[in-house]
Amino acid sequence: MLLLDGFEKYIEENELFTHNDKILLTVSGGVDSMVMMALTAAAGYRFGVAHCNFQLRGQESDEDELLVEREARRYGVEFFNKRFDTTGEMERTGESMEMAARRLRYAWFKELCAEHGYTAIAIAHHSNDSIETFFINMLRGTGLRGLTGITTQLGHIVRPMMFATRKDIHDYAVAHHIPFREDSSNRTTKYLRNKVRLGLIPMLKEINPRFTPIMRRNISRLSQAQDFINAAIDIVKGEALERSDDIYRLKVSAIRPTLPRNYVIYEILSAEFGFKGDVVDSLCHALDCDATGRRFYAREWVAVVDRGDVVVARIDDADSCETIVEKGAVRSYVGGSVLYYEYCDIDFIDSLDQGDNVALLDADKLKFPLKVRRWHDGDWFIPFGMSGRKKLSDYLIDKKVSMAEKNRQFVLLSGDDIVWVIGRRLDDRYAITRKTENVLKVVKESL
Repeated sequence: MLLLDGFEKYIEENELFTHNDKILLTVSGGVDSMVMMALTAAAGYRFGVAHCNFQLRGQESDEDELLVEREARRYGVEFFNKRFDTTGEMERTGESMEMAARRLRYAWFKELCAEHGYTAIAIAHHSNDSIETFFINMLRGTGLRGLTGITTQLGHIVRPMMFATRKDIHDYAVAHHIPFREDSSNRTTKYLRNKVRLGLIPMLKEINPRFTPIMRRNISRLSQAQDFINAAIDIVKGEALERSDDIYRLKVSAIRPTLPRNYVIYEILSAEFGFKGDVVDSLCHALDCDATGRRFYAREWVAVVDRGDVVVARIDDADSCETIVEKGAVRSYVGGSVLYYEYCDIDFIDSLDQGDNVALLDADKLKFPLKVRRWHDGDWFIPFGMSGRKKLSDYLIDKKVSMAEKNRQFVLLSGDDIVWVIGRRLDDRYAITRKTENVLKVVKESL
């Protein structure tokens, strides 16, 4: 009963929900969510169950669905199931599997809450998930906020299992005969999270067997430090950030000289508008160079250097969102995606067919800096495998690209030449050939 006591105590201390609330549990069929369902029932909370079948693992996915439905019926609660065409959605949007699945499921959860009166959405993340997120974010490059793990509550989304470890949950399931299913994809090292879970963390535990409780304390301290920083940044925003309608002006001169200017700018722009760290680094460099007019982009916002200040506004539909990619850059941001750049010898390319979201370019033919921007009327390229020019507008029509997708279509340019219709087709002039020696590999991933 210790896990049940901890569950109830954690919910109460963090004010996640009460017995008057109606909770939508998101249950995959794995041990974490199946135990969350059992604990919620044992604690007497009102709840329903939502299960997503992303149809990515064939019969395994269908058997997960059957298990969750059977257990929800046994508890006598509402059961909701939805089958998603995840693969088709990935092809339509160019998103990664993880991003497409995330967007689909949270949109559906929101619909269920509105339709059936659920006041909170419960996710079964636990403390080990938070530790893994710490290392994933650290490896990708992050500010302090990215090292605070997974939040216990974000709006209507709550995580009542964050007090427990993976071992606590598994032991409870075995002791109480709670059925669950193992996801075979959890055993592959194809995904970064699994590489951290199956490779890095076991090595760290071997070095220090007390790794898990130590990391939990570290993350707690970092979270408290971030809370302190947030309070300080709120004071700075009151002094330096002005708003007129949907346009913001960050008056850099109003940031106290005793504070680390670049870090303060990062905290404001990342938390308020979603700007990434290396984008803010470039923006701060532009401030140092007094580069008035330089533009920097987040998913929905553009920041412009203006006579020592930073002006932030919503991206206009007519904005080309042009960014510069210097030689040696490792990443750049484009709409809701990130482009990763890797230079390699042709001998290290094991396959020419790496999917639409990967471009293999002859690096010696490129003229730097490269540019990334939205496509516009008049653009043309020579589609890979063809010898003649084709208007990009005609190409998108031939591919039956929707208007919404067209508005999100970006291109990568060398000089004035389109070298890649990002996520769709290379230009034949810049594709690698038998004569290629050096390759620039560009990978598009959704944020």
